[in-house]
Amino acid sequence: MTWTVRTAGTRHSALLGIGGYRPHRVVDNAEVCRLIDSTEEWIETRSGIVERRFAGPDETLPMMATAAAEKALAQAGTLPGEIDLVLVASMSNLVQTPPLSVRVAYELGARGAAAVDLSAACAGFCHALAMASDAVRAGSARRVLVIGAERMTDIVEPTDRTISFLFADGAGAAVVGDAATPGIGPVVRRADGAHAEALRMTAPWAGPGAATGAGPGDRAWMRMDGRRVFRWAMDEVAPAAARALDEAGTTPQALDVFVPHQANLRMIDLLSERLGLTGATAVARDVAHSGNTSAASIPLALESMLASQQASTGDTALLVGFGAGLNYAAQVVVLP
Repeated sequence: MTWTVRTAGTRHSALLGIGGYRPHRVVDNAEVCRLIDSTEEWIETRSGIVERRFAGPDETLPMMATAAAEKALAQAGTLPGEIDLVLVASMSNLVQTPPLSVRVAYELGARGAAAVDLSAACAGFCHALAMASDAVRAGSARRVLVIGAERMTDIVEPTDRTISFLFADGAGAAVVGDAATPGIGPVVRRADGAHAEALRMTAPWAGPGAATGAGPGDRAWMRMDGRRVFRWAMDEVAPAAARALDEAGTTPQALDVFVPHQANLRMIDLLSERLGLTGATAVARDVAHSGNTSAASIPLALESMLASQQASTGDTALLVGFGAGLNYAAQVVVLP
């Protein structure tokens, strides 16, 4: 028996719209310090963070993801019914079934779309963006909704002075669609399980040590070896970012915008330095007022830069996500 594979010919993908949702509650360093042995000055010097957003009881992952997606769809001029695939990246979703993406697709009214969850921690959005681009270029989808949504306050112990000041909540989204010219470059990605223990959970959600709600001591929490992650990022992520530029056929000097995962300001500045970026490149520093929102950090930073005119339609931007695994993903995009 013989058969022929149908191909879509030469197709290109591009970002068509960006949207974000930031929780209403603003938490400054003084409030964080009420629960940890630290000072406002130490937190800002260590991380560059001045304030962050914490989600309220009504700001659930589906709610935040849907709100961010609605804004992205509006900017893209795309109706929910035109979406073929919904991809949601999250490391803080405590409800594995039904998939978060299925709930979001339903709430949006994207009733004909497929929906898939993925977990790649802080690199999740860039991994999902690469999958969306591949689906569009292969012809299996014409419009894909990519969402990063996190409630990190659900998995970070508020009294953990090593990381509680870093993480926050929020959601960001992008619409990916077909285009006449390339708008999303090749992805550079890798997983390095040798450092898996550098960022991990203390216990599974189900079983001994699971989240019971009885109190902080009875919960499963995220733990991070910050120094180990920092060294790995400098050794692995900076060269990967440079490779993503090379794969896209551009250079640091020609780059308009740099949007790394908003881990902390020190890391962002050092990555910029390692790449050899000049003052001509706008660098995302959304972490100062949003904190580290894991998979949501890159689309939230993009939305902020476009809204504040730090970045413009048609700019060339380098996106670099990295986190637990440890793993990374990077690609060059043209901003919508």
